[in-house]
Amino acid sequence: MLRALFRAGFRPDMVIGTSIGAVNGALVAADPSESVTDRLVRLWTSPEAAAVYGDSVGRQLRRFAARTHLHSPMPLRRLLESEIGEHTTFGELKIPFRCCAASIERAAEHWFDSGPLVDAVLASSAVPGLLPPMEISGEHFVDGGIVNSIPIGEAVRVGAKLIFVLQVGRIERPLTVPKRPWEVAQVAFEIARRHRFARELASLPDDVRVHVLPSGGSEKRDDTPWAYRDMAAVGRRISRAYVASRRYLAMNVNPLPGPNGS
Repeated sequence: MLRALFRAGFRPDMVIGTSIGAVNGALVAADPSESVTDRLVRLWTSPEAAAVYGDSVGRQLRRFAARTHLHSPMPLRRLLESEIGEHTTFGELKIPFRCCAASIERAAEHWFDSGPLVDAVLASSAVPGLLPPMEISGEHFVDGGIVNSIPIGEAVRVGAKLIFVLQVGRIERPLTVPKRPWEVAQVAFEIARRHRFARELASLPDDVRVHVLPSGGSEKRDDTPWAYRDMAAVGRRISRAYVASRRYLAMNVNPLPGPNGS
């Protein structure tokens, strides 16, 4: 989706992200050019990315029996520190960036836009049950998708007029009645996140345009609890999203004017 946007002539003035959108968004805010797409492809097909959720199932279950999460946060921290710098702050990014996390103590969404970048991104992407809560200044945070999965309302609040939503494909799938135990939580979460997204879309100001870019569909759907570990199909998913997004932009978004107004 990013590659399609850059090749259509769009450059971001601001990036707002939640969960995996915070991870990708931080890199884009550090390098808001098409070259970042090559960097992201290399990142998400690398052994370092596979290591984020790469523990054996046995080790995960042993950890889960004694703790509240399946995976150590260290592989993701090392990946982020390698890509964006251990001590990088929001103020050092080339364009403004904001990411959302859910505060446990306040039971509320929290937006990070200043201070250490890696800690904020880790807080935004701390999926409950998979990664432990991130403690920042005595407060504990988990994945922002719980409170604001597709934050178009926040983009409007900070002044955006043209918004491109880069989503991971779940909102394109129809929901069905759960038939297996793990599907109950998945469906409940999807209802909550889609309800807020639909409500914010319906209440957009007249001068704001939103484009939800397509993921290009998927292969055989895998809804098992271990589906998140599948990194093998990343390249194919990237290619499908690029083709679908280029087609969408060509059909639905007016091209940017050239240097002579053409």
